Amino acid sequence: MNVRDRLIEAIEQALHDLNVDFSLQKIHLERPANTDHGDWSTNIALATAKNLNRNPRDLASEIAATLEQQSPDFVEEIQIAGPGFINFKLNDAWLHEVLVQVVTAGTDSWAAHNVGENQRVIVEFVSANPTGPLHAGHGRGACFGDSVARLYQKCGYSVQRDFYINDRGAQMRLYVESLSARASNAEVPEGGYHGEYVREWAAEMPSDADPFEWGYQRALRSHRETLEALNIHFDNWFSEKSMVDSGAIESTLTDLQEARAVFESDGAVWLQSTQWGDDKDRVLVKSDGEYTYLLPDIAYHRDKFERADLLVNVWGADHHGYITRMHAAMSALKHKPEDLQIAITQMVRLQRDGEEVKISKRTGDIVELSEVIQEVGSDAARFTYLLLSVDSSQNFDLELVAQQVNENPVFYVQYAHARIHSIMKKADQEGVTLPPVEKVNLSLLNNPRELAILRALQELPETVLRSTQEIAPHRITNWARDFASLFHSFYHDCRIIGEDIDTELTEARLWLVEASRVGLVVSLDLLGVSAPKEMWREDENGESNG
Repeated sequence: MNVRDRLIEAIEQALHDLNVDFSLQKIHLERPANTDHGDWSTNIALATAKNLNRNPRDLASEIAATLEQQSPDFVEEIQIAGPGFINFKLNDAWLHEVLVQVVTAGTDSWAAHNVGENQRVIVEFVSANPTGPLHAGHGRGACFGDSVARLYQKCGYSVQRDFYINDRGAQMRLYVESLSARASNAEVPEGGYHGEYVREWAAEMPSDADPFEWGYQRALRSHRETLEALNIHFDNWFSEKSMVDSGAIESTLTDLQEARAVFESDGAVWLQSTQWGDDKDRVLVKSDGEYTYLLPDIAYHRDKFERADLLVNVWGADHHGYITRMHAAMSALKHKPEDLQIAITQMVRLQRDGEEVKISKRTGDIVELSEVIQEVGSDAARFTYLLLSVDSSQNFDLELVAQQVNENPVFYVQYAHARIHSIMKKADQEGVTLPPVEKVNLSLLNNPRELAILRALQELPETVLRSTQEIAPHRITNWARDFASLFHSFYHDCRIIGEDIDTELTEARLWLVEASRVGLVVSLDLLGVSAPKEMWREDENGESNG
């Protein structure tokens, strides 16, 4: 049991001893924004006082007095603050316990949870039309979706990554016609694709190839290669056309009809989505018998619910209005709205030298994601795309992201990990033998820099769980940046190895360094970013040094 759970247990016991009924309330522990106010704080007195017709501060004082009588050995001081908050200041020993827990768990188990045990989740993301290369905007959703999948895996869920392929409809037809036109030196049809990539792909296409099948596979190959360059691999590439062939779309329409969720009007079939909060009903089958985009998508979600308990969709900003109608369709098919989570990614503005980069010479109207990866690297691209919450717009500075300087966030974090390996390498060269952690005097770790690192490591499991629940990988990115700053400060202020350093202190600090390595590796892996052992840093003259 960790310190947080032990503290909650102590609070529960104090409430029982005072005959306080807290059955309607969950005991919450939060970290005060100012560490001078303590390590943890609870509002349980405020939450229960009203039902008891009590003064919250008076109740808090009684709870605190009872806790002091049975106070766990790691609690140093209990204070009452404001209208009835109870603040706990813990002694350093609990942080030393955290260090042992971190290095014992290692990179595979630290910050892991089992809340998703026996639950299946499908994360669907990117899902671009197979009509051309992925563009830079797709990168944000791609990195976000993969990191979300990693978070769910860390929390014990069985995870599948889905790419939904829109391989039917007008855009697919125009793409194939454009490819065929370029192959025969004819004019591209109105509304077709004019990018240079179409000309290049047309030149690759064998003369006896089926333009649809060949063009389809060529686009998918481009998508796969680009995503794999970002260390993103999908478990399932799901074809929209396959549902037409299998009859899944027709059976979905039958299910909606049996649920009395559709009606016919003007020769078309409509979803009564207004019953579930949509601003208007939506067409599923047009009067000419052609499916709208919505019906196959409903069929696809129906298929996903047969494979998973929870669905997470990562959609672009242009799909915001689509959320309500999809929730309406799933509600009609008896699925709970909370079992379909949808994240919307906002736009990314590429910049270089402060100027916006809008187009690529190769595609004519977009910047390809592969070009971004080639210029800045996979790690820098992933970390940068994950810096901010996806519900905010983002500026992506290609020049800064490619530089090996501290102002570049991904370099700053990776350099901390490389520095750790440099420290361990030096220890090995100096002949330092590190005893097992349980035999090391960890009480020597009392410098504020050291304790700050341990507090941050203790927060990582909670950050992982919250990031998963809120579908917010940027919280991990923020943790990694803050932690790297703490480690760099520790490195500069606390000597680790040297003749003038006590052997016991060296041992304790080396174990702290190892715990830091675990934390960095866990966070970087959740972001899909590598943890390099060596790096070079550019100085102000642009020269590299280790």
